[in-house]
Amino acid sequence: MIRLLLVDDQVLLRHGLRAIMQNTDDITVAGEASDGREALRVARELRPDVVLMDLQMPGMSGTEAIRAMRADPSLSETPVLVLTTFDDEDDVVDAIAAGANGYLLKDIDADELRRAVRHAADGRAQIAPGVLRQLMDRVARLPTRKSREEKLAGLTEREVEVLTHVGLGLTNDEIGKALFLSPETARTYVSRLLTKLDARDRAQLVVLAHRAGLVD
Repeated sequence: MIRLLLVDDQVLLRHGLRAIMQNTDDITVAGEASDGREALRVARELRPDVVLMDLQMPGMSGTEAIRAMRADPSLSETPVLVLTTFDDEDDVVDAIAAGANGYLLKDIDADELRRAVRHAADGRAQIAPGVLRQLMDRVARLPTRKSREEKLAGLTEREVEVLTHVGLGLTNDEIGKALFLSPETARTYVSRLLTKLDARDRAQLVVLAHRAGLVD
């Protein structure tokens, strides 16, 4: 059973999300929060399997809450799915850079939302198609010292494997398990990729992996 924490400042929306999620055999709403600060407190108490997080909330925003969760050892690996009305490019990049595992828009249908929660619980990333296009466009506009082909050609076989798994949305721990590496070693490889590929954050690595054809 996937235990879900709902975070949104609109009570009616939380009630609607609860109704959607409770109508399944494998997802249950373990708790709710109305802002980022309350989300942190409730998440520490309940240790949910997935957090469904709004961005624009009074007090502590969703992006700030995600950043705080990633800094908390007890919550650092908890999957966080952003569910928001806003597809502003800066909001997208900031949330993913903060550590969001996915970015969804509130026009998503119920079945797709349930599927995204299941994917997050399994360690897979989910990004709305329009949002992913924005990320790809942003990466395409970044100044580069070398062509993408030259950069990828300079990677070792192991670095390409790690980049592929980053593109699949895996965490450092999951990459380590998949490639028989320690989490620290996996983290070192990801840091090395950020440097070699002139990528600012993990979101750019995800897009680069897709653009390079490493991930379908």
